Amino acid sequence: MRGLLAIATLVVVVDAASVSLGDLEFNAWKLKFGKTYHSEEEEYQRKMIWLDNRKLVLEHNMLADQGIKSYRLGMNHFADMNIQEFKGCLGSFNSTKTHSATPFLRQAEGVALPATVNWTREGYVTSVKNQSSCGSCWAFSAAGALEGQMFRKTGKLVSLSVQQLVDCSWMEGNSGCGGGYVESAFQYVFNSGLQSDDTYPYMSREGICKFNPKKLSATCSGFSRLSVADEILLQKAVAAIGPISAAIDTSPKSFLLYQSGVYDEPACSSTKVTHAILVVGYGADCSGRKYWLVKNSWGTQWGERGYIRMSRDKDNQCGIATRAIYPEV
Repeated sequence: MRGLLAIATLVVVVDAASVSLGDLEFNAWKLKFGKTYHSEEEEYQRKMIWLDNRKLVLEHNMLADQGIKSYRLGMNHFADMNIQEFKGCLGSFNSTKTHSATPFLRQAEGVALPATVNWTREGYVTSVKNQSSCGSCWAFSAAGALEGQMFRKTGKLVSLSVQQLVDCSWMEGNSGCGGGYVESAFQYVFNSGLQSDDTYPYMSREGICKFNPKKLSATCSGFSRLSVADEILLQKAVAAIGPISAAIDTSPKSFLLYQSGVYDEPACSSTKVTHAILVVGYGADCSGRKYWLVKNSWGTQWGERGYIRMSRDKDNQCGIATRAIYPEV
């Protein structure tokens, strides 16, 4: 009887210690990311989601430690959100609209491609931004590709106005923080031009269009689209042109909590892309895993300082080459 009581007491103590540790970690996480909630009920709900995600992260990283997984997860600023909310706060990337575009011409067969390309080291890429709760990934992707091409043309790297695209490109078919099209963003720039972020800063919400044509920093003469699902062609375009706008499937929770490594997620769709990003290079890690270097718009606290390395040459995993496009300047 005493033995049973001792075991029961030990279980209670261990359980209490576990809850206490969870509380301490949750409170430290809230402090780190500046999280506050409207009520005790909301905090409890967020904590339950956070604990579920913590369990997922711990289990996944145990597999990563054993070499079974090629990437690690982390308790980032999205860790108190479920995947449904996550999709909602990002708005929608509309992947079905079509505009007339010049097809990207293949390089001559037999031309050797560099083993590694990283345009962040060549001055083509501005700092990582945070779209926050506005579904403006399409605008960040378009602005990033245009920044690279303007640098290629002028030798000057300028952060361009994502907010102008959010506020002003409705006539081209975009919906501000509710989602949009990279092609429509380029069409808007073709029609009107684009200011810098300094003269038209990002507000992470929709506003009245305040475009000033006297303050232009960028224009484009059109845009080119790559063949669907052709990773070799995407590699050629990244090597020859610079950063390329693309779209990916971000529905697996593992993408939400990605921290480091080469993201290899077979659960990703190669056709149903939901989020626009910028492909800024490619390469292979020390184990020979080939990857795409991708700039995201979720701030530097996500992933590898705002970047992710995504599996390359794995049957267009996550749809990385499904909708690739770049502006002409």
